[in-house]
Amino acid sequence: MHPSLPLDGEIPRRSVPPRCALAAKGFRPFFLLASAFAAAIVPVWILIITGVVRPTAYLDATSWHAHEMVFGFAVAVIAGFLLTAVGNWTHRETAVGAPLLALAALWLGGRVAMIFGGSLPHVVTAMTDLTFLPALIIVLARPLLAAKNRRNFVLLAVLGALFVANVVVHLDALGIVATGSARRACVVAVDIVVLVILIIAGRVVPMFTRNATGVTSIRSIPSLDVLAVAGMAVLTILDGIVPESLGAAVASIAAGLLAAMRTIHWGARHSARQPLLWILHVGYAWVPLGLLLRGFARVDLAVPASLATHALTVGAIGSLTLGMMARVSLGHTGRPLVAAKPIAWAFVAVTAAAVARVVVPVFAPGWYFKALWVAAALWTAAFSTYLVVYTPILSSPRVDREPV
Repeated sequence: MHPSLPLDGEIPRRSVPPRCALAAKGFRPFFLLASAFAAAIVPVWILIITGVVRPTAYLDATSWHAHEMVFGFAVAVIAGFLLTAVGNWTHRETAVGAPLLALAALWLGGRVAMIFGGSLPHVVTAMTDLTFLPALIIVLARPLLAAKNRRNFVLLAVLGALFVANVVVHLDALGIVATGSARRACVVAVDIVVLVILIIAGRVVPMFTRNATGVTSIRSIPSLDVLAVAGMAVLTILDGIVPESLGAAVASIAAGLLAAMRTIHWGARHSARQPLLWILHVGYAWVPLGLLLRGFARVDLAVPASLATHALTVGAIGSLTLGMMARVSLGHTGRPLVAAKPIAWAFVAVTAAAVARVVVPVFAPGWYFKALWVAAALWTAAFSTYLVVYTPILSSPRVDREPV
């Protein structure tokens, strides 16, 4: 990393910004799209499972839901973050202005294709959805390669792995690979997103906490960071090859323990008074919990596999994406890093959604469907709140009159 650059993801500012503020940096259109999509897709899913809406004929309903939560919502947040952060890491722009809006249009085209996949030629649906990740990889690879930023080449490999998983989903839909491959590919895709979380969280969560609290003892442990990421990489490979094996169960438990152990000096107890901090610590806590639940489920300890999946998705991915979108949007628009009260309540809502989806079914199985409705309502409220509060922020120039 360039020694003169800040470590918190802030990007060197352009002297001539695009005329449209929404196109000034990658986080702006993609965080806006991601929050709108998150607020819309869960109510649609509830309508599908209650029989009010018929699902697309391109994928079965469960695979469509899993695919869109990962390759739609989560990938949009990852794209917004990386398009912004890579500029900092390399001191070079990624995509701004018209190219950025074109990239966002590719993502949006994929979502439209997946919604209407049953009415389109299946090859058209597949090709439309599959264009985004390769385009994103190319846009990110150019500055990383030019700057010889080897530390972050791993993120290109991670995005490539996500693309391969998406290819498998579409090959299943096209009848080219075994039926059921799409569901396995979506599980692997969740693993890959968790791998991204482990990489990025280890860099920013202890640093954000130390900078905000002034507690100098807060730090990461590099050896545990490496082991946690390596353990997750091994689990991802095993989930792609032998997902129901004892080896995959052991790897999941080991990865969960390593993910928890690395946080011993992250200073979570110092974050309680600052919503922009505690949401990151709480969100990250769902990672080891979800990995441990998955391992226990695979050794038949009466743990439903769906609880592990939703601990990782609703809990970890939902909380961390909302927290990072809120923080990055403030920092990169020249605003103080203080969460507005509605956003603090949105953090509470997304956390409560995860509890309702994961914890309530364990202790009150008879309340499963009620908990599902509550979780959906809380999730939708959380991301709708972000959308309402941050749309003016994302679509307006920086308040400090700096270019971007």
